[in-house]
This record gives sequence, C-alpha cells and structure tokens, in this order.
Amino acid sequence: MQIGVFTVGDVTPDPTDGRTPTEAERIQAMVAIALKAEEIGLDVFATGEHHNPPFVPSSPTTLLGYVAARTERLLLSTATTLITTNDPVKIAEDYAMLQHLSGGRVDLMLGRGNTGPVYPWFGQDIRDGLALAVENYALLRRLWREDVVDWEGRFRTPLQGFTATPRPLDGVPPFVWHASIRSPEIAEQAAYYGDGFFHNNIFWDAGHVRRMVQLYRRRFEHYGHGPADTAIVGLGGQFFMRRNSQDAVREFRPYFDNAPVYGHGPSLEDFSTLTALTVGSPQQVIDKTLSFREVAGDYQRQLFLVDHAGLPLKTVLEQLDLFGEEVLPELRREYAASKPAHVPDAPTHESLKAAAVAREEVPA
Repeated sequence: MQIGVFTVGDVTPDPTDGRTPTEAERIQAMVAIALKAEEIGLDVFATGEHHNPPFVPSSPTTLLGYVAARTERLLLSTATTLITTNDPVKIAEDYAMLQHLSGGRVDLMLGRGNTGPVYPWFGQDIRDGLALAVENYALLRRLWREDVVDWEGRFRTPLQGFTATPRPLDGVPPFVWHASIRSPEIAEQAAYYGDGFFHNNIFWDAGHVRRMVQLYRRRFEHYGHGPADTAIVGLGGQFFMRRNSQDAVREFRPYFDNAPVYGHGPSLEDFSTLTALTVGSPQQVIDKTLSFREVAGDYQRQLFLVDHAGLPLKTVLEQLDLFGEEVLPELRREYAASKPAHVPDAPTHESLKAAAVAREEVPA
C-alpha cells in the first residue's frame, strides 16, 4: 500500500485570525509538506493543478521537479493533471522530463478538473470535457509508446512524423491513474487501458464510492487485464487529529465551517459520518481509514488531504508528525497483514520496467 498526502494549494484565510498567506508563503508551505512527508516515511506527495484563484499550483511539474531535487525516496504525483485543457504533447514531454530528473519517481493522475471557466481560458468547451479526456489520453499514450507519431483528431492540429522528447525514462512511460468522483466514463477509460482508477472519496458517501470502484473493477476484468480484485485502485481521505478527539473537533470546526469547497454546508458531524473525513484521535483515524477496504476492497494507494481550508503550516506539520508516530506504523502493519497474496502492489517505475523487460519490450 502506498500511503501519502496531497495538496490542492488553496490560498485561504485562516478563519481563526483572518490572516491570508501570500502566494509565496503558500508555495513554500507545499514544499515543506512534501519534505515532511519524506521525513516521516510516507510514500507519495501529490499536488493538484489549478489555474484560478484561490489556488496556486498552476505548474505541477515545476513544483515536483523542485521537490525531486530536495528528496531521495518520495514518489511524486499529481492530484489532478488536466487532460482536458492541457495539450497532450506538452504533458508527454513535461512528465517524461520529470521522470528523468527524479530517477523515475513520478506518476500522474489525470482528471477533467472541476472549474468550468478553465476550459475557454485554454481554448476548449466544457461541453466537450469527456470527449477531450478520451481523445487526449489516447494521443498521450501513443506519444509515450511510439517514437514517431502520425495523428489527427478533433481537438488539436494534426501531427505528422512527430517525436516527443525526451523519450520516457528506460522506455517506460509513467504510470497513469484516472481520477473521477462522479463520471463512470472515466472509470471505464481506466479499465479499458488497464490503468489505475483513483476515487477522491472526500466528498462522497460510501455507497457512491463503492459503485464507482466496483464498476471499474468489473470492466478491468472484462477487458482482460486480470481478475477484478487485482485492479489498481486509489482512494482519497482527510483527517485532523489531536490526541484527545474533543480537542480535534473544537480546533478543526472553524476551518471546516469556512472551507472553500464544503464550508457553509453540512455540519462537521454529518460530513464526517457520510464521507472519508475523520476528525478525532489517532486511533479514530486508523479505524476509519482501515474501514475503506469494506467499501473499495483491497486497494493500492491512500492519499490524504492535510493542508486545506487555511490551516497554518505549523499545524499541518504537527498533524504529519502525529500521523508518522502513531497512525502510519499501524496502517502499514494492518495492510501488510491483511493483503491477499494475489493482489498486486501499486506500480512503480522499477516494477513497470521489470515487467517490460520480461515482455522483451525494453532492454534489461
């Protein structure tokens, strides 16, 4: 099981004192969170991609390239790479470059995004969102797997004799997760290619998450990639901890109530009951997280949102220290003890390279 954290990079006022960090402070905070993730032994750090205030991570590969230079082991990923509004050629080249710079410590999570105005900013129509996701990814796969590409589609100019550079490290493209919280078409796309499916279940009830993951698993098997329970699944999550659960609820409540996404909506208690959010003691976080397997089956990646809604960096780092000390060892122990032998681990560059060598697709 890969366990990690992700950031959406929102610049949000702290509701307890009204202070809003500068963009520079927020960007440096994301770097500090990534470094803390490696320090406490997490596997993955992922950043979102947004092109509108109040968010700052408009260039994930720039951020991840900098983090790659400051870390040695951490797997670098995205919480969304916008497959709809980014040019597939640029995605292919940017993430291949990041592969080389990081020594293969990179994968990416493709999504359509949830901000309507971003489409016309990049010359697209939101009504074409699903068609863009399907066509752009089909091209991206070819750009990574074929040295010379001839291509013509609906949404970009044709390519004739085109070679994306640099080529993927060791001839092995980065592993791709397809992220969706509501679109069965994206679960179908992930299953068709045998890629990973990531459901960011911090906004949805267990029944919805179960239906989406089961759809992906059934279709993964249908397309001949293996039994349904061997499909590659990732889930989101969010926690806020103090050693005393009442202290956690009291401290986190103003952040929840004023959060940009779910603030001024359901109560903290109702939202915690319905979704993956856990506010309480370390043991409560352990128990709730382990219960996700009842919804999604044995899965391969668990990412937590830890820095949303104006939480100050000092508090986030305290949360990560507590997670590393009391939660992470227990999760690792439980996942290792209960994982069926036939369920694969999440792919890495080394495992993908080994599989390609075994198929004689790349030199040893």
